[in-house]
Amino acid sequence: MKKLLAVLLLTVACATTHPPVVRDFGEYDRQVAADPDKRLVEITDIRRDVRYATTNNFMHAQLYPVPKVFLRRPAAIALHEIERELAREGLGLKIFDGYRPYRVTVRMWKPIRNPDFVADPAKGSRHNRGAAVDLTLIDLRTGSELPMPTPYDDFTPRARQDFNDLSPEVIANRAKLRDVMTRHGFDPLPSEWWHFDFRGWERFELLDLALEKL
Repeated sequence: MKKLLAVLLLTVACATTHPPVVRDFGEYDRQVAADPDKRLVEITDIRRDVRYATTNNFMHAQLYPVPKVFLRRPAAIALHEIERELAREGLGLKIFDGYRPYRVTVRMWKPIRNPDFVADPAKGSRHNRGAAVDLTLIDLRTGSELPMPTPYDDFTPRARQDFNDLSPEVIANRAKLRDVMTRHGFDPLPSEWWHFDFRGWERFELLDLALEKL
């Protein structure tokens, strides 16, 4: 009985530590054939600053081999709708990150181990599902980022959505980003002003597909 219990506990622990992850392009292609919304769409016509393809990030290491951004099809469509709406005000988006291979989340977790800022690999990330995006607002005329509470990937209380010891301009900019994203189907992460999850993310599998092969 004790041996059986030990085996069961080990099985549960392993399942918790290693959630189901799609690593095979054949399996990904089958899922897309069954549901076209599961296709990862590359974002090429919205400004990008993919820090994880450089050493200019909190890990101080290049985590992505290419500076590419992908999102599941409905999230990509929603993001382009947001870009068009903002353009009427002379504003636009700058994207820092989209789909993130599961292996990168595992690597990020080791030094941080704080689920407010890096997803626990035991659960996986919305980024791993291609259903989360990190981004900010820019002035389309100059390309400059609008003032926000912190730089990207700042792991301090100032990055929280409810931190308000800020200038009125910064609070207004954060609110504008949150409002437009929310109206188009994205929900903000409380601990990061730049992070938004696409509603319905649960329907998308965790992926560990190499960015350079997509």
